[in-house]
Amino acid sequence: MSALIPALAAGAVVGLALGALGGGGGVLAVPALVYLLGFTPAAATTAALLVVTATSLTALYAHARAGGVRWRAGALLAAAGLLPAAAAGAAASRLPQPVLTAAFAVVAASAAVAMLRPAPAATGPAAPQARPARAAGAGAGLGALTGLLGVGGGFLAVPALVTVMGFEMRAAVGTGLVVVSANSLASLATRGTTAAGVDWAVVAPFAGAAILGAWDGRRLAAKVTGTLLQRAFAVVLLAVAALMLVDALT
Repeated sequence: MSALIPALAAGAVVGLALGALGGGGGVLAVPALVYLLGFTPAAATTAALLVVTATSLTALYAHARAGGVRWRAGALLAAAGLLPAAAAGAAASRLPQPVLTAAFAVVAASAAVAMLRPAPAATGPAAPQARPARAAGAGAGLGALTGLLGVGGGFLAVPALVTVMGFEMRAAVGTGLVVVSANSLASLATRGTTAAGVDWAVVAPFAGAAILGAWDGRRLAAKVTGTLLQRAFAVVLLAVAALMLVDALT
C-alpha cells in the first residue's frame, strides 16, 4: 500500500508529459521508479518501457483521432529505429548500473538544454518531407536510445520532426508518438527475462495512472502553449539529471 500512492502520482505525471509533449515519459518514469519506488536501474528501464509503451499507444490514439499524426513520416523514423532498439535492449542488461544511471543523466540533461533553446521555425504542414537519409539516421539513434535507457525517445523525436522534416509542433507531437510506440515495443521484445521479474503490483497502477494522464495531457496541450510546456518540463529534467549524476558518481 505504501508504494501505491507514489506509483499513481508518478504515473499521472508521466502520462501528462507524453500526452502533452509527445515524449518525456520515460525520462521521468525511470528516476521515479528508482528513487520513489526502489527499483534497480536495470529493472526500472524495463518497467519504464512497459509504462511508456502502454501510455504512448493511448496518446497516439488520441492524437490520431484529432488528425495530428502523419503516418508515413512516423513509419520512416520508426522503421529505422527498430533494429537499433532491439540490439541496445539486449545489451542494456549487461551494463553496470552506475553506467546506466550516468548515461541516463547525460541524456536527460542534453534533452533539457535542447528544450530551453528557442524553437526553430516550422515551415508548416505543407513542408516537403525532405532529407530522408538524415531522418533515417535520427530514427536509428532514437531506437538505440530507447533500447539502452528505457525511454521512448519522443523528447528527441519531436525536435527532429520539426527541424529535419519541417513539421509544425502539433503534427510533430502526434507523429513522434508513432516512433515512441514502435521503439518501445521493439526494445521490450528483447527484454523477456528482465520483464518476467517486474513487480506488477507497482507497475500496473503506475501504468494505469499514466494512461489516464495521457488523455489529460492531450487536452492540456490544446490549452497551453508548447513553449511553456517544454520549458517547464526542461527545468524538471535538469533537476532529475543532476540527482542521477550525483548518485552515479558517489
